[in-house]
Amino acid sequence: MTVYISMLRGINVSGQKKIKMDELKKLYESLGFKNVKTYIQSGNVIFNYSDTNISKLINKIELKIKKSFSYDVPVLIRTKNDLQKLIANNPFTKKDSSKLYVTFLSDTPIKSPLDEITKIKDISEEFIISGKEIYLFYPNGYGRSKLTNNYFERKLKLSATTRNWKTVNKLLELSE
Repeated sequence: MTVYISMLRGINVSGQKKIKMDELKKLYESLGFKNVKTYIQSGNVIFNYSDTNISKLINKIELKIKKSFSYDVPVLIRTKNDLQKLIANNPFTKKDSSKLYVTFLSDTPIKSPLDEITKIKDISEEFIISGKEIYLFYPNGYGRSKLTNNYFERKLKLSATTRNWKTVNKLLELSE
């Protein structure tokens, strides 16, 4: 069985799209997923499943969430191996990890408007697009940046969700 990490976009934020983690765990178990674990309220779910078609898994989860909670919630999935590679390839290893984030994208961007992103970001911020992820260094904090999920979704025409470096590492740890 493959170990998957799913990240839901935009639940339990400012009272919007509320889903309790125990309910989310039961929802995943009802889909036949094994060893289901959730981590914090932002919709991180680790599970095992034998199907290796990630697109089918995403569709299955999104449809079940829509049916159960009446919310359209984008779901992004990575495997345990994907997270291992992402952590090993961190381009900001010499930076303060408490200021490091990863934006997970639904697909590899066809066109990355690097000039536009560079113009809008704060001069102290750094970013590197690598496949289906964007490594971000926010020395002044995530909440002050213009490089948000909404921004990347508009520019790249993809779904996006962001996790801090501590969460990314904890998700890998929980997948072991």
